[in-house]
Amino acid sequence: MLTGLMLCWLLTGLNGGEVSAYGVYGPGEAGNKTGHASVAAGSGSPVQTGGSGAQRLEQAAEALYNYVLKGDIAKARQESEEISKIFVSSSFEGQTSVEGVNALSGVIVDLKAAFAAAQIVPEKIEAAAARVRLAANSLNHPRQPMWQQYYKLFREDLNDMEKSAAAGDLEGWKTAVTRLQSRYDTIRPAVVISSRPEVVNAFDSWLSYAAGVTASAQPPERSRLLEIISYGQDAVRVMFGKERDEPVLSLPLSPQKYGAWGLLAGAFILSALAYAGYRKYRGEQEDLKPV
Repeated sequence: MLTGLMLCWLLTGLNGGEVSAYGVYGPGEAGNKTGHASVAAGSGSPVQTGGSGAQRLEQAAEALYNYVLKGDIAKARQESEEISKIFVSSSFEGQTSVEGVNALSGVIVDLKAAFAAAQIVPEKIEAAAARVRLAANSLNHPRQPMWQQYYKLFREDLNDMEKSAAAGDLEGWKTAVTRLQSRYDTIRPAVVISSRPEVVNAFDSWLSYAAGVTASAQPPERSRLLEIISYGQDAVRVMFGKERDEPVLSLPLSPQKYGAWGLLAGAFILSALAYAGYRKYRGEQEDLKPV
């Protein structure tokens, strides 16, 4: 339902014209290309599939981002409309998950909203354009997406969190977490497009937990904060594919503490199992004796 509404809004950005099946061209250029095929919005014609749509989308997103950096809002707005057309006329089946398609449509909708605002805010447009650029790149280059370049920045934020935890500096912890959240917000749609859902959910859960741990009535202990950092380091390594055999983690759990009675109970259970195994073995040996 949500995806359908997004697509309807994106379709309203189309001017009733045709969508080129080639790369991104200026007005009047696409029709001059040999072998040109067009897709009329809502005409029921075959949509673009495979890498062609992803490649065109990345080209348009890159052009959009460059126009935004140059401050050329008019051309940037034109590219945003082209991106909407490419998205609507393309199929990305097999290239990303349903969550990935939703993430891609979400950043495009956010971009259109930034341009449609009553007052243009360059910072918001630049942030939206950056997310679209990273998302399109992740779709076209799922094995080596651009968002993985953020690994060093994530590690720096985790190091700052660790230093704050060691010093008992909760304000420093909050500052580092906020900075990490801001960076993650920029790359998250791209991460969703090229990552397994459970990996994204694991990091989402950890980051939410790390951000809220200082809001409790009783300040967390230093050891608890350091434990949270340990889980975060693992989650980041998994997300960025630095250690692919690393298990996916969810919320950090407190280690179970067993007292002396717990240890004695465990020893008793092991002894009972060993004795039962011994009795079974003796029984089998007696059964094997000739009559």
